[in-house]
Amino acid sequence: MIDSRTAPYAALVLRVTLGALFLAHASLKLFVFTPAGTAKFFGSLGFPPELAYLIMTVEVLSGVALILGVRTRYAALAGIPILLGAIFSVHGAAGFFFTNPKGGWEFPAFWAIALAAQALLGDGAYALRPSRDVEAAGGQLSGAHSR
Repeated sequence: MIDSRTAPYAALVLRVTLGALFLAHASLKLFVFTPAGTAKFFGSLGFPPELAYLIMTVEVLSGVALILGVRTRYAALAGIPILLGAIFSVHGAAGFFFTNPKGGWEFPAFWAIALAAQALLGDGAYALRPSRDVEAAGGQLSGAHSR
């Protein structure tokens, strides 16, 4: 059973945490590896180096959107292909555990699943732009959420 009193706050905590993870990940690429270094790394994996700039942009925009609660479902869904790409291009060959050399796929897989859960949950509390289904219900959870 879902507790309709606390579920919006659980979605809020998940939403803000996922957004902060994206901003941290983007910051690593921007300020530590640098955009040029990140592009070079993407090229070394066989990707077009320009893809790195798209990935960094999506990470920043998705992170901000998740934290603020703007188009939450789309922001969460936009991050999933990035993490699946990280699994299949870098982390998958390193095995499951993220503590393995070159980091395994455990953390990016969990992160992708959490993003899918966020997309299913929706905005949660304190979203700047709540979904239409929440607005139509007068800010109350409806349907399967209230059972």
